[in-house]
Amino acid sequence: MSDSLVIIPTFNEIENIEAIIRAVFDLKKEFHVLIVDDNSPDGTSEQVKILQKEFQNKLFLEVRKEKAGLGTAYIHGFKWALNRDYLFIFEMDADFSHRPSDLQRLYRACLNGADVAVGSRYKKGVNVVNWPLYRVLLSYGASFYVKLITGMQVHDPTAGFVCYKKKVLETINLDAVKFIGYAFQIEMKFRAYLKKFTIEEVSIIFTDREKGKSKMSTAIIWEAIFGVFSMKVRSIFLKD
Repeated sequence: MSDSLVIIPTFNEIENIEAIIRAVFDLKKEFHVLIVDDNSPDGTSEQVKILQKEFQNKLFLEVRKEKAGLGTAYIHGFKWALNRDYLFIFEMDADFSHRPSDLQRLYRACLNGADVAVGSRYKKGVNVVNWPLYRVLLSYGASFYVKLITGMQVHDPTAGFVCYKKKVLETINLDAVKFIGYAFQIEMKFRAYLKKFTIEEVSIIFTDREKGKSKMSTAIIWEAIFGVFSMKVRSIFLKD
């Protein structure tokens, strides 16, 4: 039994799913993997079911009825993990923008005292590969904006490569999390920050996907921009 679970949300990731699963299982440290698939029409979940025969008792699959957002996929995965014996719960993308080998570095950071370990693109400059300049500026600018509004000194608050200790997810009211897009990543870190958990950033190199299509949209960007301010205001008056 591994003490660590990697949650990978998917929608139409047939081009990446087998390779990312095998890459995680090839690591020296043993991780289990939970795929939360939003009923991908391209056959992603069917491919996972085939792989489950090879990776029994360490590859798990939850299929939801429809595409319902990144945040709700992770909340689904968090609750699934909390009903089991995992002590470290990870978020990771399916498209290799996060290097599987860096899972071990996030794990060590939590073993050494961090409650939340963030795979950070901006801890040491800008470590992003294959993004157009406007995307880098948008992401880096959003990070500065989040720090300014929230007071949270995290260089990469929108990062989606994260390790949470079990006690963090047990303490946060997951049912009160508001955002479902990329602002979800900000909100989870902010809620951990408000609970006085230790957040440590681990510098990584982020590489844009080579296969499949990005899920980024204008609506997701606006949710992050306007949502951060409302989240900060709500934290002053509500204790959820």
